[in-house]
Amino acid sequence: MTGYLVQPASVERFRDGFDGRIVTPEDGDYETVRGVFNAMITARPQVIAQCGTVRDITAALRFARDNALPVAVRGGGHSVAGACLVEDGLVIDLRRLNAVTVDADAMTATASGGATWGDFDKACQPHGLATTGGRVSTTGVAGLTLGGGSGWIERKFGLACDNLLSVDLVTADGREVTASELENPDLFWALHGGGGNFGVATRLTFRLHDLPEFSMALMLWPGDQGRAVAGVYRDLMRTAPDEIGGGLLYLTGPPEEFVPGHLVGRLCCGVLVTCTGPETRLRDIIGPLLATAPPGQVITDVPYAGLQSMLDDPAGFRNYWSDENLRELPDEALDRFCERALDMVVPSPSQHALLPWGGAVTRGQDWPGFDRDNQWAVHPLGLWADPADDDRAIAWARNLRADMRPWASGDVYLNFIGDEGDDRIVAGYGEENYRRLQRIKADYDPDNVFDRWHDIKPA
Repeated sequence: MTGYLVQPASVERFRDGFDGRIVTPEDGDYETVRGVFNAMITARPQVIAQCGTVRDITAALRFARDNALPVAVRGGGHSVAGACLVEDGLVIDLRRLNAVTVDADAMTATASGGATWGDFDKACQPHGLATTGGRVSTTGVAGLTLGGGSGWIERKFGLACDNLLSVDLVTADGREVTASELENPDLFWALHGGGGNFGVATRLTFRLHDLPEFSMALMLWPGDQGRAVAGVYRDLMRTAPDEIGGGLLYLTGPPEEFVPGHLVGRLCCGVLVTCTGPETRLRDIIGPLLATAPPGQVITDVPYAGLQSMLDDPAGFRNYWSDENLRELPDEALDRFCERALDMVVPSPSQHALLPWGGAVTRGQDWPGFDRDNQWAVHPLGLWADPADDDRAIAWARNLRADMRPWASGDVYLNFIGDEGDDRIVAGYGEENYRRLQRIKADYDPDNVFDRWHDIKPA
């Protein structure tokens, strides 16, 4: 709380010369502009600065400083922790800055700070190029990448941050800096997992990869067959080539054409397998899963950008996510994982996910973030509508984490979790990396203006 409201005259002066739009609670569309993916985040900022230029970002930071306002930065608005809103403060809303340019000859793409992965993938698709992005199209490029950047094609191409070539940033004091391997290399290191702790990312440049063909298989079974399917899937992924990604998840059977009527609205076990190659190659690899005769299945070539938008969850649900990274996945761990699925709030869009790391993820550089030697991520992804289900849904996620603890590494991929306390933030980096991040934070944000994304305290 700031203790006072910003004076209207001050807001009017802020509007003068601002290239974008200033939104306050008095505006009729304030609630729409304020809304974020997680309906449990109810913070009401005093001012939302919908920036149209980098100059607007600098002006917004100055206005916040002059009026003693806390600051949040919004890209895609997907932060389950609520990093994109702040109570009684100022939101720097980047959604108008969503341009993506592709240099096909150099095999690079540059995204403005408010671009989503939908914007990014659609720009790259005509060139047959891609890089690892989020698992849905509505996630912001900057937020996902700066937090690490897990996605469907990470086993082939690494995390999003592994493909990051440079970042342009506006710091808390209004400086414009560039971070790359050659410029401000310590800051560049910190931006590979340190999230939005160091400034406002205005432009990110990525290495692209050839992806002329892409295919997917989505298979569904009744939930009570999940344990048998999970064993087949685990064994398949132990030897799967890097071109294979995806995950196993329990979910509510959706009313889609490929889903038999008796599975719609019921707890199902699903497996998504992605392939950075054609359908024929995919079918060769998933033979053991097909041998179990999934009653619902779709196997097809598909544009990568098409898959990315195919799985979008609608905004407006209540959300609680968490994560445990596992070094191994023995039968007992699978037993507990599958048993806990029965506690899901069904019907709902919630997903009880088991995701494979491995492949190129394990060959990433020594960036801050989770231990790349982990083999699996257990990711309860809770989405539900009724506030009466809050306690049950949160307990389900926490109990799944507790179930997995005997096999967990103790670290965490921070993009997968909400606010779980300072100990989990340190665990997400490791103590040595966290201390280094604190020193870099002190260089670029000594007053801790950017404290909304899993806060790194300045040294």
